[in-house]
Amino acid sequence: MTTGTNIETIKSRFFTFGDKPDDPFVLQSGESFGPITIAYETYGTLSPEKDNAILVFHALSGSQHASGFNPSVPEANGLWTDDCTVGWWNDYIGPGKAFDTNEFFVVCANYLGGCYGSTGPRSLNPDTGIPYGGSFPIVSISDIVDSQIRLLDHLGIGQLHAVAGSSIGGLLALNFSTRYPERTQLVISISSGLQVSILQRILNLEQIYAIEEDPNFHGGDYYNGERPNKGLALARMIAHKSYISLDTMERRARGEIVQPEPEFKRYRLTHPVESYMLHQGRKFVERFDANTYLRILSAWQRFDILQDAGAENFRDLFSRCRDQRYLVFSIDSDVCYYPDEQTELTQALKNAKVHVQHITAHSEKGHDAFLLEPNLFAPHLEYTLKERYV
Repeated sequence: MTTGTNIETIKSRFFTFGDKPDDPFVLQSGESFGPITIAYETYGTLSPEKDNAILVFHALSGSQHASGFNPSVPEANGLWTDDCTVGWWNDYIGPGKAFDTNEFFVVCANYLGGCYGSTGPRSLNPDTGIPYGGSFPIVSISDIVDSQIRLLDHLGIGQLHAVAGSSIGGLLALNFSTRYPERTQLVISISSGLQVSILQRILNLEQIYAIEEDPNFHGGDYYNGERPNKGLALARMIAHKSYISLDTMERRARGEIVQPEPEFKRYRLTHPVESYMLHQGRKFVERFDANTYLRILSAWQRFDILQDAGAENFRDLFSRCRDQRYLVFSIDSDVCYYPDEQTELTQALKNAKVHVQHITAHSEKGHDAFLLEPNLFAPHLEYTLKERYV
């Protein structure tokens, strides 16, 4: 079935585990937690040998819906807006595209702690009958990866052809590839790095503070009242300026109308870019949950690949990955994950004698170029994915 624009209509699927005494899911903290439902989508057909699968990790505010048209996810409980209906990587995944579904079986899942159908703070706690809210456990990058390992096992996929991720998704791909090196042949990391930079830690902290200081936050237990929309909107504004270049932001803002805003008691907007940023914040709160945002930011802040993988140094870490290939992308205008961070990753792989190709995409659009300009990435992705796939 297709829409009027010939985009395939997709439905999210759901996998539940950890609901039996002999099937516990143990978080990195040591806490057992469950039951857990993971929302996911698949594209293409899994081969009889189950050797053509690609796992794609989404970015911070993404979802399981990476390709096609999904008009409704009732399990998202009202957060599935029009902005969610077309897959966030629709230009990359599909027949004849970079992730060619004529040849590959692509899987994308919403993170543990998410708000688009996976178990998260908005989910009902089976012990109380009310949303987990602030009692939802802290989850780590490793916890998110391990929950998706459960999904792959459920699908009968022992080894992936490739694992891919951009931005924070790149951290997940790196965690996956170093903790489970036998489970993927190819690793694709786009606009990501080996660690959380000091600048990113500060930006993340500002966002966390903005949400937790919203008077409607109530320690995360706000589902029976007003949501902390101002805090979440401010968090999105803090982050947004690192996702696109300032030139792109200025161009987008030219169509905005400067008008009085109720958010301010005395200040009056003076430039279209101010209206643009406020619009981005307001639009975001319609489709995302503040508690989920905090859980993912917390996982990002705690990312420590050496500790997670039990390695002493990066040479030790990547020595286990010599049977893998890596494709690393930089974006020269990226100020969220600066190109130096991909250079550091590439050098660490080379030092461990791991096959790696490092591509720099030249773009004026900043970090989000991986979403906005598929022509810069698709040829390299297509060639690398099919290089040894015969």
